[in-house]
This record gives sequence, structure tokens and C-alpha cells, in this order.
Amino acid sequence: MADSRGNFSNFGIFTAGLIRQNPTFAQILGLCPTLATSTTAENALGMGLATFIVLVASNFFISMIRKLIPTEIRIPAYIAVIASFVTVIDLFMHGYTYQMWKTLGLYIPLIVVNCIIMGRAESFASKNGMFKSLLDGLGMGFGFIGAILLLGITRELFGSGTIFGYTVWAKSYEVFVFVLPPGAFLVIGFYLALFHYIGSRKKAKSTKKA
Repeated sequence: MADSRGNFSNFGIFTAGLIRQNPTFAQILGLCPTLATSTTAENALGMGLATFIVLVASNFFISMIRKLIPTEIRIPAYIAVIASFVTVIDLFMHGYTYQMWKTLGLYIPLIVVNCIIMGRAESFASKNGMFKSLLDGLGMGFGFIGAILLLGITRELFGSGTIFGYTVWAKSYEVFVFVLPPGAFLVIGFYLALFHYIGSRKKAKSTKKA
């Protein structure tokens, strides 16, 4: 897990979650909801946005009250804060995006135990000020949306020949396995390998320059 990154600039804190410390492809966190809800681009975007809002809000609020929380009960306190925001999102989606809420089902309440959110609360928000914690939440949140949306688009495109329901190519190009659980593992494996390769190349170039 990444450290608090307190010595980074504000720009560095924000951009870390996009690629370098991407919660899905770099830290490999929160894979259960990522794989389960990325069957289509629309589902992936819905889960990504819900997680993003909870992550940003909980990061900011936990940072604001961090000095008031006794160390011995910090984890239960974090869970209570996160659960409160998840409840708000759950009720909002039930009222205004019912079909999406019905499709995502149990995975919305399970955002409470998403290790991305708990991890950022413990490793960053509890150790830094509100502004930096907000930037961290935004960066990690956008990084997660990008990752899960990339998976959703890939699986929908190759599994159904569509993106957000719009037809891209004929049925003859469809590979149905991509919308099934094995397809999720195939796609995430490909992107993890790609990110690892890109990271290794950048590291090798940096070493050569040094």
C-alpha cells in the first residue's frame, strides 16, 4: 500500500492515483466489485461514480475529524463514516437511477468494505490535511473510474459488439466469454500485464539516465 505521500506536491498527490498508484492496475485493490460490475460500460461507470463520490467524501471528512478520533477506535470510526456516505448514495440511486441500482444490487452497499476507500482513509486521510486528502480522493477516484470503465468498455465491446449500448461491429466479431466471469479475469490480466510492462520500461529508462 502506498505511503502517505506527504512530501509530494499537490499536483503529485492528485496525479498519483491516475497511473503511478492507480488503485486497480498498480495497487490491485477492490478487484471484487471491479470484476463483477464491469460487464458493460454503463454498469462500470455507475459503480465507478458511486465509489468515487464515497471515496472523495470520506477522505475529506475523515481528514477533518482525524484528530478527534482515538487511535484505538479509528477503524470502526472510519467504517461508520464510509457507511454513512454509502447509505446516502444507495438511497439516491434507488430514488433517481432505479434500474442502475437494481443492476448493481449488493455491490453498492459493499462499497463500505471496499479496500480502496478504507486504504486511503488509513494511509492518507488520517495523516494529512483536508485539502491534500481531497486531492488524494479525487486522484484515486478518477483513477478507479478510468480503470473500471476501461474494463467495462473492453468487455462490452468484445462480448456484445457495443459500447454503452451502441453497436460498433457485427455479431460475428463477438466473443461471449468476455461478458462471463472468466472474461473478467482475462481482461484484467491483460491490463495488469500492460501496466506492469509500461512501468518496467519507464523504470529502465530512468535507471539508464541516472
